[in-house]
Amino acid sequence: MKLLLTTVALAVSVGTAAAQTADGEVRRIDKAQGKITLRHGEIKSLEMPPMTMVFRVQDPAMLERVAVGDKVKFDAAKIDGNYTVTAISKAN
Repeated sequence: MKLLLTTVALAVSVGTAAAQTADGEVRRIDKAQGKITLRHGEIKSLEMPPMTMVFRVQDPAMLERVAVGDKVKFDAAKIDGNYTVTAISKAN
């Protein structure tokens, strides 16, 4: 059991370490699919140039905090092969 918990903790920390805060603008929200389309700047940790793309969200409640057109700051990571927003907030 200890080995399993250690493995899970390591996997979580590795996924979190890959997250990087980026600036973006909400272009579309798909609550039914748990996805958000963001126009964003470069995300170096993901080797991703500026573009507009669809991300999964780690927590569907995140989609309630933003609206289309909002400028946002978000963290993204590649989780289980999917680009995923792990945190998002409106930019000041």
